Amino acid sequence: MDQMPIDSNTWDIEIKPKNKLFDLQLKEVWHYRDLMWLFVKRDFTAQFKQTILGPFWHVVQPALTTIMFLLVFGKIAKIPTDGIAPPAFYMAGLAIWGYFSACFTGTSNTFTSNAGIFGKVYFPRIVTPISIILSNLVKFGIQIALLICIIVYYNFNGFPYHATIHLLYIPLILIVVAGISLGLGIIFSSLTTKYRDFTVLLGFAIQLLMYATPVIYPLSYLQGKSYKWIIDLNPLSSLIEAFKYCIFGKGLVEPYSVLYSVVFMMVSVSLGYIIFNRVEKTFMDTV
Repeated sequence: MDQMPIDSNTWDIEIKPKNKLFDLQLKEVWHYRDLMWLFVKRDFTAQFKQTILGPFWHVVQPALTTIMFLLVFGKIAKIPTDGIAPPAFYMAGLAIWGYFSACFTGTSNTFTSNAGIFGKVYFPRIVTPISIILSNLVKFGIQIALLICIIVYYNFNGFPYHATIHLLYIPLILIVVAGISLGLGIIFSSLTTKYRDFTVLLGFAIQLLMYATPVIYPLSYLQGKSYKWIIDLNPLSSLIEAFKYCIFGKGLVEPYSVLYSVVFMMVSVSLGYIIFNRVEKTFMDTV
């Protein structure tokens, strides 16, 4: 039986090895946008499969954490909140910190969690961490809704609220936070393919990093303290302070600190993508 000659022009997709370290594959990512949205749905629903409260956990967890912060840092430690209603102050910090933490932790497990899919089906691997960034926006949105309820309540109970035009900067802050979590996350994901110790280290580091970030205290509280420079080195510090400033109009936001965070984001995303592309070629042999 004669075989028909194979014409390479009849193929829809031609898989080629990557010769460039910094190949963004933006066209491919857009081509697989439907798959990305499927991953977004999968990541969100998988968190609540076989749970009683479902998405309501995104309200219960920050609410209980806020109550604990009120008792420990508000009543016992008596850390000031810059004249902002303490529950609203803590909830704002927890919302933006929770978004970073969830994105960072999720993207850091990209290779190990999706090894089964990566070994069977071709698609741009970067689609997976991007979908994690997007799916966590739903959780962030739920917590922002809770924050709005708290602000409305305290508006009539001693803490009048006045919205400003700075609210329009919140999406930009969110993009920078997402970029940092994506960049650092895919760097850790690339490392954990060979060294599983980084998985344990990551969980410990996330817990410590929250206390080195102005989630439970304002930056003004650290003015004049000798260790403030350590907090300033954290690129999330200025972003979380700026997030609170955009909402409440109170805080210590320095332009050069925000610029530092933006530069850190660009460097981490660039470095992360280069490492991601290198590891992607051989990770199936080590995972």
